[in-house]
Amino acid sequence: MRARRVIAAASVAALGVLSLAACGRSAPDVAAYVGDTTYSVDRVDEIYADVQAQYGDVVRQQASQAGATPSPEQLRSTVTRQDVVDLLVSLDLGKRVVAAKNLQVPDEITPQQLEQNLRVPATTEYAKLWGEWVDLLQVLNQQLPPADLSDESLMAVYGALTKAGAIDAGMSVADVRRAFGDGGFVRTATALGAALGEEAGRVDVSVNPRFRAVGVPSLVSTGQSVVFYSLPYINEDGPVTDISTPEPVPSTGSPSAEGPAPDQGTAS
Repeated sequence: MRARRVIAAASVAALGVLSLAACGRSAPDVAAYVGDTTYSVDRVDEIYADVQAQYGDVVRQQASQAGATPSPEQLRSTVTRQDVVDLLVSLDLGKRVVAAKNLQVPDEITPQQLEQNLRVPATTEYAKLWGEWVDLLQVLNQQLPPADLSDESLMAVYGALTKAGAIDAGMSVADVRRAFGDGGFVRTATALGAALGEEAGRVDVSVNPRFRAVGVPSLVSTGQSVVFYSLPYINEDGPVTDISTPEPVPSTGSPSAEGPAPDQGTAS
């Protein structure tokens, strides 16, 4: 099933994202260009490798205390290089948006607060970047006017949540509307995607084809846990206009509009 994916008509028109093949911005060792800032593939690899190494160490320690031997799969974090690129690019664009709006971003969220739900050790650079991002995310969600709750934006977020395994695939628009209630988190996610997309077009963002669609790192509460997901908004060719809904996966609950702050804890 394919769900039409349009962040907002205005933002799609405003997105001027260029491909890496254009304007000489095609170095294979560059993951993304954001204006004059370059994010190298090596940087992405370093952040990713740090997550995997520290996560594996924590799992080994916990398994040793329980007298067990973890499998190779258990030693591997679910964090991907794409997740790292999503975070780096969105954080850069988000900082530009708050600077342009003269907004103050308080330093409130620590990596330790995210550790349990993010399932990444607080000492990793990835967790530290997420702490910065959540601080920025909270400010933008408060300051940006919520977007309309269109069927397109609703199904875009729904598709991203099914990909994250947070809700069953194959639901109708009517079913999704009932599951999402007032859809507050869809409105804010859509507004944020539009703002970052407009900024991407303004400063000229190019993404290495290896990383395909860059998404807004997002989180929402299901009432039982905090779900981390990514809502695509740019790719190597320009704005993302649709996404494929994956095969059905077991549901872990219906997302609520705004969840509590992530709990403090340890990776497991």
